[in-house]
Amino acid sequence: MSDMTQSEPVTTTPSRRALSDEMFIALLVAGAAVVLFVLASVLVPNFFQPLNMLNLVTNNWPVISLGIGVTFLLVSGNFDLSVGGVVALSGVLAVWFAQSAEGGNALSTGWGMPVWLAFVCALLGALAIGALNALFVVRLRIPSIIVTLGTMMLARGIAQVITQGSQRNTNLPQDFGTLGNWSVFGASVKFPVVLMAVLLLVAIFVERRTVFGRLTYWTGANPVAATLSGIDRARHVTRLYLVSAGIAGIVGILLASEFKSGFSNRGLLMEFDALVIALLGGVAIAGGFGSVIGMFFGAIILAVVTSAATGLVLSPDWQFILKALAVFLAIVAQTWALARRNR
Repeated sequence: MSDMTQSEPVTTTPSRRALSDEMFIALLVAGAAVVLFVLASVLVPNFFQPLNMLNLVTNNWPVISLGIGVTFLLVSGNFDLSVGGVVALSGVLAVWFAQSAEGGNALSTGWGMPVWLAFVCALLGALAIGALNALFVVRLRIPSIIVTLGTMMLARGIAQVITQGSQRNTNLPQDFGTLGNWSVFGASVKFPVVLMAVLLLVAIFVERRTVFGRLTYWTGANPVAATLSGIDRARHVTRLYLVSAGIAGIVGILLASEFKSGFSNRGLLMEFDALVIALLGGVAIAGGFGSVIGMFFGAIILAVVTSAATGLVLSPDWQFILKALAVFLAIVAQTWALARRNR
């Protein structure tokens, strides 16, 4: 009799845990996104259209891309609120480096670099902000939320100095706008959207199938145990900050190429949208829990709410309130669902 009672948990537990908590939450968020889309289709005229469904993703490729780096850092127990500033800085640097050295005024005069070299140098500028984040967070042990708020303002401040509070959009090479406006294989989908999809797939693979992904979870779940296990947390978090800044730099360069301008206010509040979609996707703000898949569906939820609010002709103030309610309800629902699952 005792043998039978002891064997019951062995047979029942695997069936209950066939799905990880991260995947459970990701599916929950995906279901919420579908429900919201159906509700918006009922309430908003002409919302349920194939083109609108595609636009929910394509119009939000910058925030989804930024969300990848932000998600990995949140899972590791760290913040990155500098990504919006890095978007502005890298875009402004790309334009400044590519502008002709013989301009008619200060805002039309640059370094005269070839476009490819201007993009590389702009990306290095973005990585410098990531390295600065890592230096203060990892070496000087200053809380990441404080550090990245500071570097966000630093990056945007540099961009404002270079543009003199305006923008640079003249005296650029003809091919500067090629990359940001390139339609892949002759389709209507542009290269930045395809790149976002590739980054998303790579991030999901890294998160679920590589040692790097496991180290990210272990670092966030229990930093002390991770250190005692021999994990070099300093090196790993440094890499995460460089990856996040690199993605933000690429986003900024592509946006500058798309609009053929370097604008110091570009990317404004994108850092908070990236944080919001991560939280909507079930990423724990304390670290150690979450997934890129959940973040993606969190982005869809935010896109549906924003698009529906615009379709209902609600003021921007109400849109902010709807976003806040969506985040609050999502976090409460996820906490409740996990609590019931783990009873």
